[in-house]
Amino acid sequence: MLGILTEKMQDLCSRIAGKKKLTEDNISDAVREVRLALLEADVNYGVVKTLVKRVKEEAVGEKVIKSVSPGQQFIKVVHDELVKLMGEQETVLDLKAKPAIFLMCGLQGSGKTTHTAKLANYLKKEGKCRKPLLVACDLQRPAAVDQLIFLGKQIETPVFSIPGEKNPVKVAKAALHKAQEENFDLLIVDTAGRLHIDEDMMQQLEDLKALLNPNEIIFVANATTGQDAVNVANEFNNRVSMSGTILTMLDGNTRGGAAISIREVTNKPLLFEGIGEKMGDMQVFNPKSMADRILGMGDTINLVRKAQEHFDEEEAKKLEKKMRTATFSYEDYLNQIQTVKKMGSIKGLLGMLPGMGAMKGMDFDDKEFFKVEAIIQSMTPKERAESCELIVPRRKRIAKGSGTSVNDVNKLIKSFKQAKKFFKNMPNMKKMEKLMGGNQWR
Repeated sequence: MLGILTEKMQDLCSRIAGKKKLTEDNISDAVREVRLALLEADVNYGVVKTLVKRVKEEAVGEKVIKSVSPGQQFIKVVHDELVKLMGEQETVLDLKAKPAIFLMCGLQGSGKTTHTAKLANYLKKEGKCRKPLLVACDLQRPAAVDQLIFLGKQIETPVFSIPGEKNPVKVAKAALHKAQEENFDLLIVDTAGRLHIDEDMMQQLEDLKALLNPNEIIFVANATTGQDAVNVANEFNNRVSMSGTILTMLDGNTRGGAAISIREVTNKPLLFEGIGEKMGDMQVFNPKSMADRILGMGDTINLVRKAQEHFDEEEAKKLEKKMRTATFSYEDYLNQIQTVKKMGSIKGLLGMLPGMGAMKGMDFDDKEFFKVEAIIQSMTPKERAESCELIVPRRKRIAKGSGTSVNDVNKLIKSFKQAKKFFKNMPNMKKMEKLMGGNQWR
């Protein structure tokens, strides 16, 4: 994500990290490169100027120049300033009212309708709302109402609309009445995409705000929009005082630096980021996570969240015990593959590990996992449990049943045995923790 910015900053970090001595001169050179990387990535000029000034003030001093690892200390300064730029803390949405009301706004094509549904899906999944109602008030774009109804069915959430109605304020008023009468705890109103210079459309948004008195007014910004995203966000903020932003299309190879400038310009938080096309592909915007990714430090924050969402703690403990005693089977391996697949693509997950994102040419084919899965599924229950030896005739049968070659089956068996041997000989984790001063590394 943020292709150019991430690539440039990773390159700078790798070059400066190993420096044994920093001077005011080479700090100035590094700061200049930071400035160029940010500008090239379309970060707002005013924001770049402010950020670079902060970095230079922090970096040119005793703390960095006389540090034990000055190069790494400089990177920490850049990281800390990026975190400050994007807001430092995650933001909690206001869901106190019953119903809580969220008003979605933004330019046409920003992903507003899709993220209206994604937001409802996320809040339901997290247990933050029990009974949401989506409201179709985008009456400008053809098929926008139908799209929201379709997405509502996907996430099993009702959508309120009035066929043939042209006035979104009337639709919103009727939806509010329904929500109050039927005890919905959240109302998310999808509105038409509009240009900030369209006075009639902006007045319509103000009318909706006056009617609904929303708890949150959420601006949806497409990360590929460029510098105009910042100007538009600022104009929307001036007219309706938005409460935060959802950034979309951050999963692509984009110059999305403009999008991360929005918080500094509007002084309103970045709330969520869209990371894919599926309804579950939205996550809370975490400034530290974003700074980590920009500097090639992986994304352990969201990786842990994904793991917590898909892995059962008790099952994980049982598996760990099996791994330590080298008693885990092909069946256990199959279960873990299927769980990991739910977390997303393997290449994407590897990219979330520190250092892996910067590895050029890293090309892990998810099809390899499908191949392993097919091989194990072609084994009999006894074979999966390792209750019988996988002799040549059995290997041939497994290869034929899985649509693979005997060589593929042999590779899996060999790597599986090596893994068991590795875990059996691995130092006990409790001993490792004791050596490292407790369990603070977990």
